[in-house]
Amino acid sequence: MSFETWLLFSTAALIVIIIPGPLSLLMVSNSLNYGLRRSAPAFLGGVSASICLLSASALGLGALLLASATLFGVLKIVGALYLFYLAYQSWQESRLAAKPVRTEEEAPTPPSWRSMFLKAFGLGASNPKDILFFAAFLPQFISAGEPILKQLMVMIATWAILDLGCKLFYGLGARGAARFLRSGKGQVWFNRVSAALFAGAGTASLLSR
Repeated sequence: MSFETWLLFSTAALIVIIIPGPLSLLMVSNSLNYGLRRSAPAFLGGVSASICLLSASALGLGALLLASATLFGVLKIVGALYLFYLAYQSWQESRLAAKPVRTEEEAPTPPSWRSMFLKAFGLGASNPKDILFFAAFLPQFISAGEPILKQLMVMIATWAILDLGCKLFYGLGARGAARFLRSGKGQVWFNRVSAALFAGAGTASLLSR
């Protein structure tokens, strides 16, 4: 892969990654509820999901989903149900956020490392549209005259670094607004808005074609 192609891919990938979505919202929510450092497993889970989706697209899963409307529909329903589950969790957290938390050290005890990682990974990997997107996105930057595997490895590594950087950016942004959002009312309303957005994303996923 030439430097010019890599630069073009990196620019396009950054534009796609920086657009907020359900996973970005989860990163912000974790950073506010548990602090940036304690939310590290969620950041790694989200990036791992992206790597798996990129790899799955490269292996042909995207073509399989395009060929099977039933499989695509099942995966879409599973992803929507997971978003509804996250909406329910956020709503429950809003009911427990009455006590103000002033510092990251005073934040509530986070779930286990495994639980946070799997929650973010599940959200990132549960949208079949992402696989189709990657299946259409990656070939635009692949040169047939060069080793395919090497190019894919470069693109996956680049995407992972940009993805992690973007998630940390959202986490740091949440940290800057933490004084208000970690107050009793601020955190309650943030979790309620998060619940509404997760539910909205799930509904949009079910209604989309």
